[in-house]
Amino acid sequence: MRRPASTAAGPSPSGVAARWAARPAGQRRAASAALMIAVALVWWQALPPRGWWPLFPLGVAGFVLALAGHRLRDRLWLGGLCGAVHYVVALRWMTDFSPPGYVAVAVLQTLLLMLVAAVSPGRSAGRWAGWWLVAPAALVLLEAVQYRFPFGGFPLPAFGLSLTGSPFLAAAPLGGALFVTALAALTGGALAALVAGPNRTRLVAGATATVVVAGPLALGGAAMTREAGSLDAVIVQGGGLRGLRAIFTDSMDATNRHLAALDRVEGEPDVVLLPENVADVEGPVAGTALDEAFAEQARRLRTTLVVGVTESEGDDGFRNASVVWGPDSRVTDRYEKVHRVPFGEYIPLRGLFEALSDDTRFVPRDAIVGSTDAVVEAAGTPLAIVISYEVFFAGRVADGVRDGGELVLAPTNASSYVGEEVPAIEVAASRLRAREFGRTVLQSAPTGYSAIVLPDGSVTRLSGLGGQELLEQRVPLRTGLTPYARTGDWPVLLLVVLPLAAAVAVHVTGRRAVSSR
Repeated sequence: MRRPASTAAGPSPSGVAARWAARPAGQRRAASAALMIAVALVWWQALPPRGWWPLFPLGVAGFVLALAGHRLRDRLWLGGLCGAVHYVVALRWMTDFSPPGYVAVAVLQTLLLMLVAAVSPGRSAGRWAGWWLVAPAALVLLEAVQYRFPFGGFPLPAFGLSLTGSPFLAAAPLGGALFVTALAALTGGALAALVAGPNRTRLVAGATATVVVAGPLALGGAAMTREAGSLDAVIVQGGGLRGLRAIFTDSMDATNRHLAALDRVEGEPDVVLLPENVADVEGPVAGTALDEAFAEQARRLRTTLVVGVTESEGDDGFRNASVVWGPDSRVTDRYEKVHRVPFGEYIPLRGLFEALSDDTRFVPRDAIVGSTDAVVEAAGTPLAIVISYEVFFAGRVADGVRDGGELVLAPTNASSYVGEEVPAIEVAASRLRAREFGRTVLQSAPTGYSAIVLPDGSVTRLSGLGGQELLEQRVPLRTGLTPYARTGDWPVLLLVVLPLAAAVAVHVTGRRAVSSR
Protein backbone atom coordinates (compact mmCIF):
# COMPACT_ATOMS: atom_id res chain seq x y z
CA MET A 1 0.00 0.00 0.00
CA ARG A 2 1.40 3.42 -0.97
CA ARG A 3 2.25 5.78 1.89
CA PRO A 4 -0.06 8.81 1.97
CA ALA A 5 1.46 12.10 0.86
CA SER A 6 0.76 13.59 4.27
CA THR A 7 3.49 11.44 5.82
CA ALA A 8 6.13 12.32 3.22
CA ALA A 9 8.12 14.38 5.68
CA GLY A 10 9.16 11.23 7.52
CA PRO A 11 7.98 8.37 9.67
CA SER A 12 8.00 10.42 12.87
CA PRO A 13 7.39 14.04 11.86
CA SER A 14 7.52 16.84 14.39
CA GLY A 15 4.41 18.87 15.07
CA VAL A 16 5.51 21.55 12.62
CA ALA A 17 6.22 19.03 9.88
CA ALA A 18 2.94 17.20 10.50
CA ARG A 19 0.88 20.39 10.27
CA TRP A 20 2.76 21.40 7.12
CA ALA A 21 2.22 18.00 5.48
CA ALA A 22 -1.48 18.11 6.33
CA ARG A 23 -2.09 21.30 4.34
CA PRO A 24 -3.59 21.07 0.84
CA ALA A 25 -0.97 20.79 -1.89
CA GLY A 26 -1.88 24.16 -3.39
CA GLN A 27 -1.38 25.95 -0.08
CA ARG A 28 1.97 24.26 0.42
CA ARG A 29 3.15 25.31 -3.05
CA ALA A 30 2.06 28.91 -2.49
CA ALA A 31 3.70 29.08 0.92
CA SER A 32 6.92 27.56 -0.45
CA ALA A 33 6.96 30.06 -3.33
CA ALA A 34 6.59 32.97 -0.92
CA LEU A 35 9.37 31.52 1.24
CA MET A 36 11.64 31.15 -1.80
CA ILE A 37 11.13 34.80 -2.73
CA ALA A 38 12.05 35.76 0.83
CA VAL A 39 15.15 33.54 0.62
CA ALA A 40 16.23 35.24 -2.60
CA LEU A 41 15.95 38.68 -1.05
CA VAL A 42 17.68 37.86 2.23
CA TRP A 43 20.57 36.29 0.31
CA TRP A 44 20.84 39.54 -1.65
CA GLN A 45 20.88 41.53 1.59
CA ALA A 46 23.71 39.33 2.85
CA LEU A 47 25.97 40.21 -0.11
CA PRO A 48 28.29 43.26 -0.14
CA PRO A 49 27.94 46.16 0.23
CA ARG A 50 25.10 45.42 2.69
CA GLY A 51 26.91 42.48 4.29
CA TRP A 52 24.21 41.28 6.70
CA TRP A 53 25.91 37.90 6.96
CA PRO A 54 23.45 36.14 9.37
CA LEU A 55 20.91 36.28 6.55
CA PHE A 56 22.86 33.75 4.49
CA PRO A 57 22.47 30.77 6.88
CA LEU A 58 18.91 31.89 7.60
CA GLY A 59 18.29 31.87 3.86
CA VAL A 60 19.71 28.36 3.59
CA ALA A 61 17.31 27.23 6.29
CA GLY A 62 14.41 28.77 4.37
CA PHE A 63 15.62 27.19 1.12
CA VAL A 64 15.71 23.72 2.71
CA LEU A 65 12.28 24.13 4.31
CA ALA A 66 10.71 25.45 1.11
CA LEU A 67 11.79 22.34 -0.81
CA ALA A 68 10.88 19.73 1.83
CA GLY A 69 7.78 17.72 1.03
CA HIS A 70 7.74 18.58 -2.70
CA ARG A 71 8.17 16.34 -5.69
CA LEU A 72 10.93 16.97 -8.25
CA ARG A 73 8.77 19.01 -10.61
CA ASP A 74 7.84 21.45 -7.85
CA ARG A 75 11.41 21.66 -6.53
CA LEU A 76 12.63 22.66 -9.99
CA TRP A 77 10.29 25.60 -10.38
CA LEU A 78 10.78 26.66 -6.77
CA GLY A 79 14.54 26.70 -7.29
CA GLY A 80 14.03 28.60 -10.53
CA LEU A 81 11.84 31.16 -8.77
CA CYS A 82 14.46 31.68 -6.06
CA GLY A 83 17.25 32.00 -8.61
CA ALA A 84 15.35 34.36 -10.89
CA VAL A 85 14.54 36.77 -8.07
CA HIS A 86 17.95 36.55 -6.41
CA TYR A 87 20.18 36.89 -9.45
CA VAL A 88 18.04 39.49 -11.21
CA VAL A 89 18.33 41.67 -8.11
CA ALA A 90 21.86 40.76 -6.99
CA LEU A 91 23.44 41.14 -10.44
CA ARG A 92 21.66 44.30 -11.55
CA TRP A 93 25.02 46.15 -11.40
CA MET A 94 25.92 44.23 -14.56
CA THR A 95 23.61 46.48 -16.56
CA ASP A 96 26.35 49.15 -16.27
CA PHE A 97 28.61 46.73 -18.10
CA SER A 98 26.46 44.70 -20.51
CA PRO A 99 22.65 44.32 -20.43
CA PRO A 100 22.74 41.19 -22.63
CA GLY A 101 25.48 39.75 -20.43
CA TYR A 102 23.36 40.52 -17.37
CA VAL A 103 20.46 38.51 -18.77
CA ALA A 104 22.69 35.62 -19.84
CA VAL A 105 24.47 35.36 -16.48
CA ALA A 106 21.22 35.65 -14.49
CA VAL A 107 19.70 32.82 -16.55
CA LEU A 108 22.78 30.62 -16.17
CA GLN A 109 22.99 31.13 -12.41
CA THR A 110 19.27 30.44 -12.08
CA LEU A 111 19.64 27.16 -13.95
CA LEU A 112 22.45 26.15 -11.61
CA LEU A 113 20.30 26.91 -8.56
CA MET A 114 17.52 24.82 -10.09
CA LEU A 115 19.94 21.89 -10.14
CA VAL A 116 20.63 22.47 -6.45
CA ALA A 117 16.90 22.37 -5.77
CA ALA A 118 16.51 19.24 -7.88
CA VAL A 119 19.03 17.20 -5.88
CA SER A 120 17.74 18.45 -2.53
CA PRO A 121 15.45 16.05 -0.63
CA GLY A 122 11.78 16.66 -1.24
CA ARG A 123 9.19 14.03 -0.43
CA SER A 124 11.91 11.86 1.09
CA ALA A 125 12.95 14.57 3.54
CA GLY A 126 13.01 13.15 7.05
CA ARG A 127 13.38 9.49 6.11
CA TRP A 128 17.15 9.85 6.48
CA ALA A 129 18.62 11.67 9.48
CA GLY A 130 21.10 13.54 7.25
CA TRP A 131 18.59 14.89 4.70
CA TRP A 132 19.20 18.46 5.86
CA LEU A 133 22.87 18.26 4.73
CA VAL A 134 22.13 17.75 1.05
CA ALA A 135 21.01 21.24 0.01
CA PRO A 136 23.92 22.94 1.88
CA ALA A 137 26.38 20.57 0.20
CA ALA A 138 24.85 21.26 -3.21
CA LEU A 139 25.08 25.03 -2.60
CA VAL A 140 28.82 24.64 -1.93
CA LEU A 141 29.20 22.74 -5.20
CA LEU A 142 27.28 25.54 -6.92
CA GLU A 143 29.85 27.98 -5.58
CA ALA A 144 32.70 25.74 -6.73
CA VAL A 145 31.20 25.82 -10.23
CA GLN A 146 30.94 29.62 -10.11
CA TYR A 147 34.69 29.80 -9.49
CA ARG A 148 35.33 27.74 -12.63
CA PHE A 149 32.50 28.24 -15.14
CA PRO A 150 31.81 29.83 -17.56
CA PHE A 151 34.95 31.14 -19.28
CA GLY A 152 37.22 30.37 -16.35
CA GLY A 153 34.70 31.33 -13.68
CA PHE A 154 32.33 34.09 -12.59
CA PRO A 155 32.45 34.13 -8.76
CA LEU A 156 31.11 37.64 -8.11
CA PRO A 157 27.72 36.29 -6.88
CA ALA A 158 29.43 33.65 -4.70
CA PHE A 159 27.79 33.24 -1.29
CA GLY A 160 31.16 33.19 0.49
CA LEU A 161 31.60 36.88 -0.30
CA SER A 162 28.70 37.62 2.07
CA LEU A 163 30.50 36.00 5.01
CA THR A 164 33.67 38.11 5.36
CA GLY A 165 32.26 39.85 8.42
CA SER A 166 31.16 36.61 10.06
CA PRO A 167 32.85 34.24 12.53
CA PHE A 168 32.92 31.65 9.73
CA LEU A 169 35.80 33.58 8.12
CA ALA A 170 38.09 32.07 10.76
CA ALA A 171 37.87 28.74 8.90
CA ALA A 172 39.32 30.19 5.68
CA PRO A 173 42.95 29.17 6.42
CA LEU A 174 41.79 25.55 6.68
CA GLY A 175 39.63 25.21 3.59
CA GLY A 176 39.29 28.53 1.81
CA ALA A 177 36.13 30.31 0.72
CA LEU A 178 34.30 27.05 -0.01
CA PHE A 179 34.85 25.87 3.56
CA VAL A 180 33.58 29.19 4.91
CA THR A 181 30.44 28.80 2.80
CA ALA A 182 30.09 25.15 3.78
CA LEU A 183 30.08 25.87 7.52
CA ALA A 184 27.56 28.69 7.17
CA ALA A 185 25.34 26.59 4.88
CA LEU A 186 25.55 23.62 7.25
CA THR A 187 24.43 25.92 10.06
CA GLY A 188 21.41 26.91 7.97
CA GLY A 189 20.61 23.31 7.18
CA ALA A 190 20.78 22.44 10.87
CA LEU A 191 18.37 25.28 11.65
CA ALA A 192 15.91 23.79 9.14
CA ALA A 193 16.25 20.36 10.77
CA LEU A 194 15.63 21.86 14.21
CA VAL A 195 12.45 23.50 12.93
CA ALA A 196 10.94 20.66 10.92
CA GLY A 197 12.81 17.44 11.65
CA PRO A 198 11.73 14.61 13.94
CA ASN A 199 13.42 14.39 17.34
CA ARG A 200 16.14 12.02 16.11
CA THR A 201 17.04 14.38 13.25
CA ARG A 202 17.08 17.35 15.60
CA LEU A 203 19.61 15.62 17.84
CA VAL A 204 21.79 14.63 14.88
CA ALA A 205 21.63 18.11 13.38
CA GLY A 206 22.41 19.89 16.62
CA ALA A 207 25.34 17.65 17.48
CA THR A 208 26.75 17.70 13.94
CA ALA A 209 26.53 21.46 13.58
CA THR A 210 28.12 22.01 16.99
CA VAL A 211 31.09 19.73 16.31
CA VAL A 212 31.64 20.41 12.61
CA VAL A 213 31.31 24.18 12.87
CA ALA A 214 32.90 24.88 16.27
CA GLY A 215 36.00 22.75 15.66
CA PRO A 216 37.24 24.47 12.48
CA LEU A 217 36.41 27.91 13.84
CA ALA A 218 38.56 27.23 16.90
CA LEU A 219 41.45 25.85 14.86
CA GLY A 220 41.16 28.61 12.27
CA GLY A 221 41.88 31.22 14.89
CA ALA A 222 45.32 29.75 15.56
CA ALA A 223 48.38 31.35 13.99
CA MET A 224 49.26 29.35 10.89
CA THR A 225 51.83 31.71 9.39
CA ARG A 226 54.86 33.39 10.92
CA GLU A 227 55.75 37.04 11.42
CA ALA A 228 58.44 38.30 9.05
CA GLY A 229 58.76 41.98 9.93
CA SER A 230 56.83 44.84 8.38
CA LEU A 231 57.06 47.55 5.74
CA ASP A 232 55.74 51.05 5.20
CA ALA A 233 53.13 50.98 2.44
CA VAL A 234 51.28 53.75 0.63
CA ILE A 235 48.25 53.16 -1.60
CA VAL A 236 47.52 55.89 -4.13
CA GLN A 237 43.97 56.56 -5.35
CA GLY A 238 43.81 59.32 -7.95
CA GLY A 239 40.03 59.71 -7.94
CA GLY A 240 37.77 60.82 -10.76
CA LEU A 241 34.36 60.23 -12.31
CA ARG A 242 32.84 56.76 -12.14
CA GLY A 243 30.72 54.91 -14.67
CA LEU A 244 32.82 55.79 -17.73
CA ARG A 245 34.13 53.18 -20.15
CA ALA A 246 37.80 53.42 -21.03
CA ILE A 247 37.18 53.91 -24.76
CA PHE A 248 35.17 57.08 -23.99
CA THR A 249 37.84 58.71 -21.80
CA ASP A 250 41.30 60.20 -22.23
CA SER A 251 43.71 57.85 -20.47
CA MET A 252 45.96 60.75 -19.54
CA ASP A 253 43.26 62.14 -17.25
CA ALA A 254 43.67 59.16 -14.92
CA THR A 255 47.46 59.27 -15.29
CA ASN A 256 47.65 62.94 -14.37
CA ARG A 257 45.37 62.50 -11.36
CA HIS A 258 47.59 59.74 -10.02
CA LEU A 259 50.78 61.66 -10.67
CA ALA A 260 49.24 64.58 -8.76
CA ALA A 261 48.36 62.26 -5.88
CA LEU A 262 51.91 60.86 -5.95
CA ASP A 263 53.23 64.38 -5.43
CA ARG A 264 51.49 64.36 -2.04
CA VAL A 265 53.41 61.31 -0.80
CA GLU A 266 56.17 62.22 1.63
CA GLY A 267 59.01 60.42 3.36
CA GLU A 268 60.60 57.21 2.12
CA PRO A 269 57.98 54.44 2.17
CA ASP A 270 59.08 50.92 1.30
CA VAL A 271 56.42 50.42 -1.37
CA VAL A 272 53.94 52.69 -3.14
CA LEU A 273 51.09 50.96 -5.00
CA LEU A 274 49.12 52.54 -7.83
CA PRO A 275 45.99 50.95 -9.35
CA GLU A 276 45.46 48.96 -12.52
CA ASN A 277 45.27 50.85 -15.85
CA VAL A 278 46.53 54.24 -14.63
CA ALA A 279 48.99 54.54 -17.52
CA ASP A 280 48.29 53.68 -21.16
CA VAL A 281 51.08 53.56 -23.74
CA GLU A 282 51.61 52.47 -27.32
CA GLY A 283 54.09 49.62 -27.16
CA PRO A 284 56.40 48.98 -24.17
CA VAL A 285 56.49 51.63 -21.45
CA ALA A 286 60.31 51.65 -21.39
CA GLY A 287 61.73 54.87 -22.79
CA THR A 288 58.43 56.77 -22.85
CA ALA A 289 57.60 60.02 -21.11
CA LEU A 290 55.53 58.07 -18.58
CA ASP A 291 58.54 55.87 -17.83
CA GLU A 292 60.50 59.02 -16.98
CA ALA A 293 57.65 60.46 -14.88
CA PHE A 294 57.24 57.37 -12.71
CA ALA A 295 61.00 56.83 -12.49
CA GLU A 296 61.38 60.37 -11.13
CA GLN A 297 58.76 59.73 -8.46
CA ALA A 298 60.46 56.48 -7.39
CA ARG A 299 63.80 58.29 -7.18
CA ARG A 300 62.31 61.22 -5.24
CA LEU A 301 60.73 58.95 -2.63
CA ARG A 302 63.57 56.40 -2.64
CA THR A 303 60.86 53.77 -2.86
CA THR A 304 59.63 50.83 -4.88
CA LEU A 305 56.80 52.11 -7.06
CA VAL A 306 54.28 49.65 -8.55
CA VAL A 307 52.14 51.10 -11.35
CA GLY A 308 49.36 49.58 -13.47
CA VAL A 309 50.32 50.01 -17.13
CA THR A 310 48.41 49.05 -20.27
CA GLU A 311 50.76 48.45 -23.22
CA SER A 312 49.28 48.04 -26.70
CA GLU A 313 50.77 45.31 -28.85
CA GLY A 314 49.94 45.20 -32.53
CA ASP A 315 46.53 46.20 -33.84
CA ASP A 316 44.41 43.87 -31.73
CA GLY A 317 46.27 43.06 -28.50
CA PHE A 318 47.46 44.64 -25.26
CA ARG A 319 49.25 43.69 -22.07
CA ASN A 320 47.79 44.48 -18.66
CA ALA A 321 50.84 44.78 -16.41
CA SER A 322 52.01 46.10 -13.08
CA VAL A 323 55.44 47.60 -13.65
CA VAL A 324 57.92 48.10 -10.81
CA TRP A 325 60.32 51.06 -10.61
CA GLY A 326 63.05 50.83 -7.98
CA PRO A 327 64.60 53.62 -5.89
CA ASP A 328 67.34 53.98 -8.50
CA SER A 329 64.62 54.91 -11.05
CA ARG A 330 65.09 51.75 -13.11
CA VAL A 331 62.38 49.25 -13.99
CA THR A 332 63.23 46.26 -11.81
CA ASP A 333 60.29 43.89 -12.26
CA ARG A 334 56.84 43.44 -13.78
CA TYR A 335 53.82 41.19 -13.55
CA GLU A 336 51.39 40.61 -16.43
CA LYS A 337 47.80 39.62 -15.73
CA VAL A 338 47.03 35.95 -16.37
CA HIS A 339 43.31 35.53 -15.59
CA ARG A 340 41.56 37.92 -17.96
CA VAL A 341 38.02 39.27 -17.60
CA PRO A 342 35.76 37.70 -20.25
CA PHE A 343 33.92 40.38 -22.21
CA GLY A 344 35.96 42.99 -20.31
CA GLU A 345 39.51 42.27 -21.44
CA TYR A 346 38.83 39.79 -24.18
CA ILE A 347 35.87 38.45 -26.14
CA PRO A 348 35.53 34.67 -26.05
CA LEU A 349 34.42 33.32 -29.44
CA ARG A 350 34.79 36.85 -30.77
CA GLY A 351 33.40 36.11 -34.24
CA LEU A 352 30.20 34.66 -32.82
CA PHE A 353 29.57 37.42 -30.28
CA GLU A 354 30.38 40.19 -32.77
CA ALA A 355 27.56 38.81 -34.91
CA LEU A 356 25.18 38.72 -31.92
CA SER A 357 25.86 42.08 -30.24
CA ASP A 358 27.37 45.50 -30.85
CA ASP A 359 28.66 45.53 -27.26
CA THR A 360 31.87 43.87 -28.48
CA ARG A 361 32.96 47.33 -29.70
CA PHE A 362 33.68 48.19 -26.06
CA VAL A 363 36.50 45.62 -26.12
CA PRO A 364 38.20 46.26 -29.48
CA ARG A 365 41.40 44.46 -28.45
CA ASP A 366 42.08 41.27 -26.50
CA ALA A 367 44.43 41.17 -23.52
CA ILE A 368 47.46 38.91 -23.93
CA VAL A 369 47.71 36.24 -21.25
CA GLY A 370 50.70 36.92 -19.01
CA SER A 371 53.39 34.38 -18.26
CA THR A 372 55.43 36.10 -15.54
CA ASP A 373 55.70 34.82 -11.96
CA ALA A 374 53.05 36.17 -9.57
CA VAL A 375 55.74 37.78 -7.35
CA VAL A 376 57.53 41.11 -7.52
CA GLU A 377 60.21 42.43 -5.16
CA ALA A 378 60.10 45.59 -3.06
CA ALA A 379 62.73 46.68 -0.56
CA GLY A 380 64.29 43.24 -0.84
CA THR A 381 60.98 41.55 0.05
CA PRO A 382 59.04 39.20 -2.28
CA LEU A 383 55.44 40.33 -2.67
CA ALA A 384 52.67 38.27 -4.27
CA ILE A 385 50.60 40.17 -6.82
CA VAL A 386 47.27 39.77 -8.58
CA ILE A 387 45.56 42.27 -10.86
CA SER A 388 41.88 43.14 -10.44
CA TYR A 389 39.66 40.16 -11.37
CA GLU A 390 42.39 37.76 -10.26
CA VAL A 391 41.74 38.58 -6.60
CA PHE A 392 38.52 36.58 -6.87
CA PHE A 393 40.50 33.42 -7.61
CA ALA A 394 42.41 31.92 -4.70
CA GLY A 395 44.62 29.93 -7.06
CA ARG A 396 46.17 33.10 -8.46
CA VAL A 397 47.06 34.34 -4.97
CA ALA A 398 48.31 30.87 -4.02
CA ASP A 399 50.83 30.99 -6.86
CA GLY A 400 52.41 34.13 -5.45
CA VAL A 401 52.30 33.02 -1.83
CA ARG A 402 53.84 29.64 -2.63
CA ASP A 403 56.63 31.48 -4.47
CA GLY A 404 57.49 33.31 -1.25
CA GLY A 405 55.22 36.36 -1.32
CA GLU A 406 55.04 37.87 2.18
CA LEU A 407 52.26 40.31 1.32
CA VAL A 408 49.69 40.52 -1.51
CA LEU A 409 49.39 43.49 -3.86
CA ALA A 410 45.97 43.78 -5.54
CA PRO A 411 45.81 46.72 -7.96
CA THR A 412 42.36 46.92 -9.53
CA ASN A 413 39.99 49.11 -11.50
CA ALA A 414 36.21 49.17 -11.06
CA SER A 415 35.73 52.71 -12.39
CA SER A 416 33.35 51.56 -15.13
CA TYR A 417 30.65 50.79 -12.57
CA VAL A 418 28.40 53.53 -11.22
CA GLY A 419 27.42 51.98 -7.89
CA GLU A 420 29.36 50.58 -4.97
CA GLU A 421 28.51 46.91 -5.46
CA VAL A 422 31.57 45.84 -7.47
CA PRO A 423 34.11 47.83 -5.40
CA ALA A 424 32.57 46.39 -2.22
CA ILE A 425 32.63 42.87 -3.64
CA GLU A 426 36.33 43.31 -4.48
CA VAL A 427 37.08 44.32 -0.90
CA ALA A 428 35.25 41.21 0.29
CA ALA A 429 37.37 39.07 -2.04
CA SER A 430 40.53 40.69 -0.67
CA ARG A 431 39.38 39.88 2.86
CA LEU A 432 38.86 36.23 1.92
CA ARG A 433 42.30 36.02 0.30
CA ALA A 434 43.97 37.69 3.29
CA ARG A 435 42.45 35.18 5.72
CA GLU A 436 42.96 32.17 3.47
CA PHE A 437 46.69 32.78 3.08
CA GLY A 438 47.54 34.73 6.24
CA ARG A 439 48.82 37.73 4.30
CA THR A 440 48.20 41.47 4.30
CA VAL A 441 46.42 42.55 1.12
CA LEU A 442 46.89 46.04 -0.36
CA GLN A 443 44.07 46.90 -2.77
CA SER A 444 44.46 50.02 -4.89
CA ALA A 445 41.69 51.31 -7.20
CA PRO A 446 41.60 54.51 -9.30
CA THR A 447 38.25 55.65 -7.92
CA GLY A 448 37.85 53.26 -4.95
CA TYR A 449 37.44 51.28 -2.97
CA SER A 450 41.11 51.11 -2.03
CA ALA A 451 41.83 49.16 1.14
CA ILE A 452 44.43 47.79 3.52
CA VAL A 453 43.43 44.35 4.77
CA LEU A 454 45.39 42.62 7.54
CA PRO A 455 46.12 38.85 7.60
CA ASP A 456 43.12 38.22 9.86
CA GLY A 457 40.82 39.69 7.21
CA SER A 458 40.14 42.95 9.04
CA VAL A 459 40.09 46.22 7.07
CA THR A 460 42.16 48.94 8.71
CA ARG A 461 42.05 51.54 5.93
CA LEU A 462 39.24 52.04 3.41
CA SER A 463 38.95 54.88 0.92
CA GLY A 464 35.78 56.51 -0.31
CA LEU A 465 34.51 56.40 -3.88
CA GLY A 466 35.57 58.98 -6.44
CA GLY A 467 37.94 61.07 -4.33
CA GLN A 468 41.71 61.41 -4.35
CA GLU A 469 43.19 59.67 -1.32
CA LEU A 470 46.39 58.22 0.11
CA LEU A 471 46.21 55.20 2.44
CA GLU A 472 49.38 54.89 4.51
CA GLN A 473 50.25 52.27 7.11
CA ARG A 474 53.07 50.11 8.38
CA VAL A 475 51.78 46.64 7.56
CA PRO A 476 52.89 43.18 8.72
CA LEU A 477 54.74 40.70 6.54
CA ARG A 478 54.26 36.97 7.04
CA THR A 479 55.80 33.74 5.80
CA GLY A 480 54.70 30.11 5.85
CA LEU A 481 51.71 28.40 4.28
CA THR A 482 48.24 27.82 5.68
CA PRO A 483 46.67 24.37 5.19
CA TYR A 484 44.52 25.85 2.42
CA ALA A 485 47.57 27.25 0.64
CA ARG A 486 48.96 23.72 0.55
CA THR A 487 45.83 21.79 -0.48
CA GLY A 488 43.47 24.11 -2.31
CA ASP A 489 39.78 23.21 -2.64
CA TRP A 490 39.87 19.45 -3.16
CA PRO A 491 39.50 18.35 0.53
CA VAL A 492 36.34 20.48 0.90
CA LEU A 493 34.96 19.21 -2.39
CA LEU A 494 35.45 15.62 -1.21
CA LEU A 495 33.64 16.39 2.05
CA VAL A 496 30.61 18.00 0.41
CA VAL A 497 30.25 15.12 -2.03
CA LEU A 498 29.64 12.71 0.87
CA PRO A 499 26.11 13.92 1.77
CA LEU A 500 25.17 13.87 -1.90
CA ALA A 501 26.45 10.34 -2.31
CA ALA A 502 24.60 9.28 0.85
CA ALA A 503 21.39 10.83 -0.47
CA VAL A 504 21.73 8.87 -3.71
CA ALA A 505 22.30 5.67 -1.73
CA VAL A 506 19.23 6.31 0.43
CA HIS A 507 17.13 7.06 -2.64
CA VAL A 508 18.25 3.89 -4.44
CA THR A 509 17.70 1.76 -1.33
CA GLY A 510 14.23 3.21 -0.88
CA ARG A 511 13.23 2.49 -4.48
CA ARG A 512 14.48 -1.08 -4.19
CA ALA A 513 12.51 -1.57 -0.98
CA VAL A 514 9.34 -0.29 -2.66
CA SER A 515 9.82 -2.42 -5.76
CA SER A 516 10.38 -5.56 -3.67
CA ARG A 517 7.07 -5.29 -1.87
